[in-house]
Amino acid sequence: MKFKFLHNNLNILDLDKSLNFYKKALELEEVRRLDREGFTLVYLGDHGATSHELELTYIHGRTEKYNLGENEVHLAFSVDDFAAAHALHEKMGCICYENKKMGIYFIADPDGYWLEVIPKDHASQS
Repeated sequence: MKFKFLHNNLNILDLDKSLNFYKKALELEEVRRLDREGFTLVYLGDHGATSHELELTYIHGRTEKYNLGENEVHLAFSVDDFAAAHALHEKMGCICYENKKMGIYFIADPDGYWLEVIPKDHASQS
């Protein structure tokens, strides 16, 4: 029996705001979309760098932010130009935590989910 990672899911409050954030902050692109009664699923990919996708679930008509609790769960991304990514995220104002000793930082998406950014050469050490 073999299992393969397919996607992670995040529930989001504002679909357009989230799509714009993920495109600008992490260069993720929409791969496919499923519109159903009451909700929309949008799958984002990393231009074929991996087969893994991020599934955004938008519940139509929801107005309350999601309660993320202690927010101990995060997604991690490696980047080939760490300094440029850091400068972009600093300009966007989305850096929520830095660990300079480890050489990593986290950004928060519009719903408060944390996304770890790791230099490409450090990715295998995490």
